[in-house]
Amino acid sequence: MLTKYELPECPVATTVRLIGNKWKILIIRNLLDSPQRFTQILETVPGISKKVLTDNLRELESDGLILREAFAEMPPRVVYSLSALGLSLRPVLDAMAAWGADYKSQLV
Repeated sequence: MLTKYELPECPVATTVRLIGNKWKILIIRNLLDSPQRFTQILETVPGISKKVLTDNLRELESDGLILREAFAEMPPRVVYSLSALGLSLRPVLDAMAAWGADYKSQLV
């Protein structure tokens, strides 16, 4: 997890640093609906590779936004879900969705 000394002073820049790439925001969007397995996320985020998904999941977990639960089964099963901190992003994504819908409605 990052320390406050490693983050920008600007709160907007901090948010962009944590969720600002196109993959992270889509992963978080998916996990707002329900916990998901790796393959579920891979199938519902078009264009993302396994490596990029793995890297982004690790970063989101390291930053405290998602939780990774591994089950001791054969074959192994891992489920990703949002932490309480990750769930607190719901209003941010809701605002982004509303803004995006409004923008699209204004296009000719």
